[in-house]
Amino acid sequence: MKLRQIVPVILVSAVTSFGSIWAYNKFVGKEVYSLKSDDNNHIPSNYAGFFDGVNGAPTDFTEAANSAIPATVHIKTKATRTASNNLPKRSPLFDLFGFDWDEGMAPRSLPQMASGSGAIISHDGYIVTNNHVVDGADEITVNLSDKKSYKAKLVASDPSSDLAVIKIEAKGLPFLLYGNSDDVKVGQWVLAVGYPLNLEATVTAGIVSAKSRTLDINRRQSRTPIESFIQTDAAVNPGNSGGPLINTAGQLIGINSAIASPTGSYAGYSFTIPVNVVKKIVADLMKFGTVQRAYLGINYAPDNLSEEVKKQEGIKDGEGVYVLDVTKDGAASASGIRKGDFITQINSVPVKSGADMVGQIATYRPGDKVKIGYRRDGRDYTSEVVLRNSSGTTDVVKTSVLDKLGADLANVDAKLAKEMGIKGGVIVKSIDNNGAFSKTRMEEGFVILKVNGREIASVDQFRTEMDKAGNSVTLDGMYPGYEGVFRYPMKIGE
Repeated sequence: MKLRQIVPVILVSAVTSFGSIWAYNKFVGKEVYSLKSDDNNHIPSNYAGFFDGVNGAPTDFTEAANSAIPATVHIKTKATRTASNNLPKRSPLFDLFGFDWDEGMAPRSLPQMASGSGAIISHDGYIVTNNHVVDGADEITVNLSDKKSYKAKLVASDPSSDLAVIKIEAKGLPFLLYGNSDDVKVGQWVLAVGYPLNLEATVTAGIVSAKSRTLDINRRQSRTPIESFIQTDAAVNPGNSGGPLINTAGQLIGINSAIASPTGSYAGYSFTIPVNVVKKIVADLMKFGTVQRAYLGINYAPDNLSEEVKKQEGIKDGEGVYVLDVTKDGAASASGIRKGDFITQINSVPVKSGADMVGQIATYRPGDKVKIGYRRDGRDYTSEVVLRNSSGTTDVVKTSVLDKLGADLANVDAKLAKEMGIKGGVIVKSIDNNGAFSKTRMEEGFVILKVNGREIASVDQFRTEMDKAGNSVTLDGMYPGYEGVFRYPMKIGE
């Protein structure tokens, strides 16, 4: 084809192309752009930066999975239970006379097996898992992904947060690196790793679907539950408990703890303890043997209050956590925070709910200084607060044998002592489902008078005798309204 024949073809093609682009921009382009703007071409604030390029996480998770699987363990436990403990509780009179036991109803020791998962956090064998995975276990076995098996011992546990640390005697182990759960965003990809349903190491993927969730499930094992879960839709089933949740960089961002399910198996949501809470509690358990729990010293309004209740209680609407009251001589009171304020920030981290606040405070110890942002009468303030322990001091709290009993104890008041004809004693006000007392036939209201035959008249004397007693203890006492002395032998456990 000659040049003079080619040139018209090129010109026609160019004109057609430019014409198509002009027509698209005029008639179609505006319509498309209007999907992300108003009539004035203003992009909504919630889309700020979105159209500049989405920083999406990689969809190939092989590297993250390969990093996490060797550091995720299968935990198997064995516990000996007494069959009679599952029978309905009886009147203390039956314990006194013992005539309601048939020959076929004698207590029997039955072994119970359970399993869960755990995350190795150090090369020398420290492993973090859920408290409910190892609670009450007489024997703990840890299996690695390479089929090696070890016996483990319990280092310490914290029922309030449902965390526990166990230890195996090994060196040079693979372990997970800590991430930062404050950086976790709703919508980001995450992986759950564990041993569900007694399967081999299993990895599931999902996204973070919510943060700062509370389920009140830890109340089953503690009177002071700590909950601020990361919610994901990564499939988690029985056996995943205690296993890691990781980001796409392979970093630990939480310990899987629970699922929301009407059937007991995965139904769409799982809940994870944030790694920032895990780091602090694990460090406390390894250093002190018990958690150094910090308190801000306020009572706050629950997040789910109805408008009717808010009106009745005089609770105002506003962003943050509404302060119902401040504890006398508490940290908040000393810093000037008072009833009616809204807590909005803790060390510059936004606080929008009670769960947000609990999750942030749980990462600090008594004596730590934090900056609390709060709003009062429409104005924002910042105050430096020195957090305190439950006793109102900044002292280190040492673990006590009383912590293992699972009971609320108090001194017998003078009126009750006179009615019972005793000089004093310790009354058992309530008994948790976990702890040494729950393994006996003891009832709430029992008044403890002797520990291993030595008389006690107060909680302080009771603590002193229990510290001397060791693992095996016999408690003697009475029930108000009943005659006779009741005896409860029990094992405190390690």
